[in-house]
Amino acid sequence: MARFALCWVLLCAGVPGVWALGDDSTPLLWNTPADQATCNQTDSSLWVELAGGDECIRYFAGAVLSHAPVVIAMFHGDRNVEMHRSPESIRGNTLAAKVAQAKALSRRAGVPVVIVARPGTYGSSGNHGQRRQAREFIALDGALNELRKRYSIGQFVLLGHSGGATVAAALLTLGRTDVKCAVMTSGAFALVQRAQMLRQTQGLPSRPGRDTNGLLHPYDPVEHIAGIAVAPARPLFVIGSVDDQVTPFGLQERFFQGLVGAGHHAQLVKAQGVPAAFHQLRNDIGLKTAAGCAG
Repeated sequence: MARFALCWVLLCAGVPGVWALGDDSTPLLWNTPADQATCNQTDSSLWVELAGGDECIRYFAGAVLSHAPVVIAMFHGDRNVEMHRSPESIRGNTLAAKVAQAKALSRRAGVPVVIVARPGTYGSSGNHGQRRQAREFIALDGALNELRKRYSIGQFVLLGHSGGATVAAALLTLGRTDVKCAVMTSGAFALVQRAQMLRQTQGLPSRPGRDTNGLLHPYDPVEHIAGIAVAPARPLFVIGSVDDQVTPFGLQERFFQGLVGAGHHAQLVKAQGVPAAFHQLRNDIGLKTAAGCAG
């Protein structure tokens, strides 16, 4: 009875993603092929048509998106540990949990936040082991196009941490003109060099030309800055800790310098990292920055 009452309150509040008992607590699938027949959650899934095979991209909205002038589109960092676990053992891996997370983020930001699940994660089709290949970013670019059409959204603020920051940067390089600002925290850039640096630090053999996934030809935003649409008033924030042991700050700075050199309004922010890796950042700086430029 209590659960029914909770779901009824959420429904009456107009919260997307919570519709039927039994659906919201089912574990979301990972690393699965796209199937249009099951991509039918009208308030949390998008069928994205791509050359060479389509994708079903899941999203989780924490506030009403319809006709919103600005929406923060957030992308999680890599989930390379989770993708090797069973879906039921992954923390927060249900529709209800992701919607609750998006609701909390929306309350803190004061504007709608939608979490867009990267391919292979949290119910999105695809293979997370193939992350940072061009297809991942093209699929997410198509998902934002579909979101904007579905809800008549005005502009996006792109927000991502770590691998999610790489997503935000890559989406910029694909020429989007509906981005009000972008906030990229602890981003992975200069992907092949980063992999070489990390392998050297860990005493591992060199793998020339391959990124940390062991893949050739990653889509590196540093190499595609020329594709970013010119918008002199649009701020682009590159935020990181100088002590970051996962995504070296010098490589984040290189991306920033590339942005400035191409005439973009970019800011490099040195933030406090959390020991010992200094990769996570203190004081919720990413969301706070995104909220500030969304207003």
